[in-house]
Amino acid sequence: MNKDNITIKRASEHNLKSINASIPKNKLVVFTGVSGSGKSSLAFDTIYAEGQRRYVESLSSYARQFLGVMKKPDVESITGLSPAISIDQKTVSSNPRSTVGTTTEVYDYLRLLFARVGHPHCPKCSREIAKLSVDQIVEKVFYLAEQKLKEASSKQVRLMILSPVVRDKKGEFSKLLKNLSQKGFAKTRIDGKVFETNTDLVLIKTNRHTIEAVIDRLSLSKKSLEKKEIKARVADSVETALKLSNGLVIVSQVLDASFSFPQNPKKFTDHLFSQNFACPQCNISLPEIEPRSFSFNSPHGACPTCNGLGTLLKIDEDLVINPKLSISEGGILPFVRMLSTDSWYSRTVATVADKLGFSLKKPIKKLKPSHLKSILYGTGGKVFTVYGKNRFGRQTSFDTTFEGVIPNLERRHGETKSDFMRVEIEKFMRKEVCPDCLGAKLRKESLSITIDGKSIAEFSSLPIDKLAKFIKKLKQGPSSEYSGMDLAETTPVLSKKESQIAKPILRELKTRLAFLKAVGLEYLTLSRASSSLAGGEAQRIRLASQIGSGLSGVLYVLDEPTIGLHARDNARLIKTLKSLRDLGNTVLVVEHDKNTIESADFILDFGPLAGQAGGEIVAFGTPKQITKSKNSLTGKYLSGRKKIKKSSPS
Repeated sequence: MNKDNITIKRASEHNLKSINASIPKNKLVVFTGVSGSGKSSLAFDTIYAEGQRRYVESLSSYARQFLGVMKKPDVESITGLSPAISIDQKTVSSNPRSTVGTTTEVYDYLRLLFARVGHPHCPKCSREIAKLSVDQIVEKVFYLAEQKLKEASSKQVRLMILSPVVRDKKGEFSKLLKNLSQKGFAKTRIDGKVFETNTDLVLIKTNRHTIEAVIDRLSLSKKSLEKKEIKARVADSVETALKLSNGLVIVSQVLDASFSFPQNPKKFTDHLFSQNFACPQCNISLPEIEPRSFSFNSPHGACPTCNGLGTLLKIDEDLVINPKLSISEGGILPFVRMLSTDSWYSRTVATVADKLGFSLKKPIKKLKPSHLKSILYGTGGKVFTVYGKNRFGRQTSFDTTFEGVIPNLERRHGETKSDFMRVEIEKFMRKEVCPDCLGAKLRKESLSITIDGKSIAEFSSLPIDKLAKFIKKLKQGPSSEYSGMDLAETTPVLSKKESQIAKPILRELKTRLAFLKAVGLEYLTLSRASSSLAGGEAQRIRLASQIGSGLSGVLYVLDEPTIGLHARDNARLIKTLKSLRDLGNTVLVVEHDKNTIESADFILDFGPLAGQAGGEIVAFGTPKQITKSKNSLTGKYLSGRKKIKKSSPS
């Protein structure tokens, strides 16, 4: 066995005619030939499939039960195989949350950058948020108590001071609770309910939990607010809470009359204060800034209106009605069947039309706008008495309101668990940009955190080449002013401390963006949806990710990576493939592109024709050897012995 080659014996997958081949390792190898000649059958369905099958078989029996049994390709033997990675054209994600940034992991580093050196601003007044000291938090607690005493009829306000030690994280936290008990904290609030800390609690490990240590309980009156010892007590409690939770404290008002601890979380009104970020003007405190604060796939960062999609599905009035038809003729398209039969819904619509004074037989375009609006959007709280026969044939009636066609469809779309019903209703819907985040997918709090005046959404909307320039310009110095200038043309800056923090993150960002530029994708934006990418673009994105991984000793199998790429960018792609090879990998490419074929270290030419007339290797060797081959159709075109005739303009 030659360790420097992948040796294949009697491969007969699909139309392959029991072929033998020896492919050099750690080289750029191109499979070429006419379409349907067997290139992909050998590359993907034989070599890659066998590599994957052997990898799965090397795993434990426990792991294999989740991966299933993989079919062995029709080949006698393959020796010299390395771990294989397929980069084909069928890997475009249809997930609406997947973007270029998330696929390449560049967005993950952007999130980390903003979490570490981003400048938070108040989402209401846009003022940069400053840190709150212990004294400032105590003042706010007393101000809160004073306001509640003025509003409430009672003479006392009851407060709890809590330290949020765990915020929405998975785990059992048994050691944490034991530790809190040992430190003397008698009570904790877990997921909104208060328990004795020494209670034998078992939390579900796979669920997310919020645990807050109860630091102090206070019953404050107007007189007690004036006492210095009360202020000192609150200051000590706040300081303890801040130390325990790394800068966060919750002041919770207990709403029930007694000072017992209610189990209903609605009995509390919480006020979060941060030693790190708070707006003194709007009295808004922001939670700790984390990478997940900028993730539209996490509830901590996603816009609550569109759930991080950036768009909303809304019923389109123009898709719902056919203005040329009357309602009785089927002009309300989603309810043609219901309105054409004697159903309670059709009786309700007929009653509404009778009471409002219009005919269901009148073409919709001739209805008064107010009448059409009543049918489409409902009549509010107006009650109608609907008469008819029940299923037993007895005359009966009932009182009802009419919610309207469009609210009915929106409600059913949100409530249904049937995929079929959801798809049927979506035929009458269109995507609209979310009115709250304007397509940015993130919460206002996340979008108010900036680097040199720009949010992470503005970073993501830049083409990769401009973003690379902007990242490259980030340096230490005073803040710059934009005054309407193009983001990529300014000179962004960081403070000395921020530069030190951001240095490793920026290095990784620059490297990954350079890889994307190297494969000709500098025109894409990180916010571009993966589902909108062409097959060639998605393939080159995966290729750039593999270069960034720095693996060696791997067999890469690619399917026509030049598809969708401008001819002037082919050289950069070929350079990228060679860099993969130079890392110590075998790069196997199925390709028709002339430049790629001529740049190969080794070529296998398949033919002579397609289908049953193909499945053979008609020539193999270096590009020079292929051009001299009499059997190779590819060689004849490469050498110029055969040319494609240019068609004359019609």
